[in-house]
Amino acid sequence: MTSQRFGAAAQAVVDGNHEPAKLQLSTSAHEGPRLLIIGAGARGNAYARAVSESTNACVYAVADPIQQKREALGRKYIWKGNDPIAGQVFDDWRNFLDYEQLRRQIKDEGGSVGPGVDGVFICTLDEMHAEIIIGLSSLNLHVMSEKPLATSLKDCLDIYKVLQPPHEASPKALFSIGHVLHYSPHNMLLRKLLLEDGVIGEILSIEHTEPVGWWHFAHSYVRRSRKPGPAGNATNCFSCAVEGECIYSAKKTYEERFLKSGNAGWPVHIIDPEIEDLVGTKGMQWATERLRSRLTEDYNDSTPRDEVERRPWFGRCVYESDNDVCDDQIVTMSWDDDPLPREKPLSMGEQLRGRGARTAVFHMIAQTEKQCERRGRVYGSGGEIEYDGKEVRVYDFATSKAEVHYPRQPGGGHGGGDDGLTRHFVNAIEAVMQDTMPIQDAQMLHIGCTLDEVIRSHAMVFAAEDARRKKSVIDWQGWWQENVESVMHTSPR
Repeated sequence: MTSQRFGAAAQAVVDGNHEPAKLQLSTSAHEGPRLLIIGAGARGNAYARAVSESTNACVYAVADPIQQKREALGRKYIWKGNDPIAGQVFDDWRNFLDYEQLRRQIKDEGGSVGPGVDGVFICTLDEMHAEIIIGLSSLNLHVMSEKPLATSLKDCLDIYKVLQPPHEASPKALFSIGHVLHYSPHNMLLRKLLLEDGVIGEILSIEHTEPVGWWHFAHSYVRRSRKPGPAGNATNCFSCAVEGECIYSAKKTYEERFLKSGNAGWPVHIIDPEIEDLVGTKGMQWATERLRSRLTEDYNDSTPRDEVERRPWFGRCVYESDNDVCDDQIVTMSWDDDPLPREKPLSMGEQLRGRGARTAVFHMIAQTEKQCERRGRVYGSGGEIEYDGKEVRVYDFATSKAEVHYPRQPGGGHGGGDDGLTRHFVNAIEAVMQDTMPIQDAQMLHIGCTLDEVIRSHAMVFAAEDARRKKSVIDWQGWWQENVESVMHTSPR
């Protein structure tokens, strides 16, 4: 039964034209959490793999408007060698919502139905997150939303208002955000050394660099003003007179850099997930032709503007990109002393422990050899730490000695962060399902952050963007009160 057929059947039941028994759902013997993946692209597949390989949960259903993508994910992680059953595949998240509401209605009326899902991974386009999270909120499913939570502060706050219960009530479901690097072994070790072990004393200053990678950034966007003159009005690499000389050529990036070297995975499978299968079933020539057919897709002056903006054009001239994301940005954040109130006879040192003045500098740069190999230094009152994603070096001022830590380097994406986040999310769901702890405790113990903290971290980004656009220094307290506090009724921290 497809989602489209179920949608028609669901309406018939609502109208009273069918008996509930005709919509009995298949059951499953799986004992762990059942999860829905909304968005069967690269991130949806990454989390589906992590669920399957690193947890006791199962991917039970998928929703995606592109048939090829949802069926590819379903074959690999859900129904595998079998046919999908009712409730496992949907062409739209709204169809899942209709389905699940009807399934619960039938169950409440005493009908025989199969299990629903316990949680959902939202892996769609960024601008769709808010609508989906708010739309599914009545189901009280545990939610993991891919980052960012939303693309505007208003959408973030709208999500908060819907999901955050009144102060006297407990939350009805868990919420996690796709900040996968929080859960990588490298960063978990770094956090432990800094905050739990205090190996460098009080943190005074942080400098962090995020090297995107020159071709990796071009995979998404490059500033239009740099387009070479001889390229003329070309909008596609395969019709460009200077394609052979351009380092950002889509042909060079996807075909020559990856496919010809035998890598049909990321980023090639983002362009067309079938290419990876074609390499094994029909050979490299078929795969190359399929890739080129996708890369040569182009638009012209007669193409409706909304169509141009609606879909990705992977063969598009990077200089014709309509994105305006910075390719070089430095954000400086500073904190003043924030001592604890004198409720107890504390020394100034005790009042300022963990709350002293400090500075953090974040530098994102696209034109780099390294690709997402983040590096930085943390300076403290008793030493300094240097890190690069592979090792953490701690230098002690008192002993003049350095100790190097080598965190575990697991497989999977983001240095093990994909699997780490997924594992923590599933562990939290299991704790709630087994009644071993209330939701708010599972949220903190396993997920490690709250919805309030998710909102606060996103608000900081929007404040930084205000500072960039307005070319001004933003006072966090004032900015929060003006833009957030009136909606969230909470104070900045």
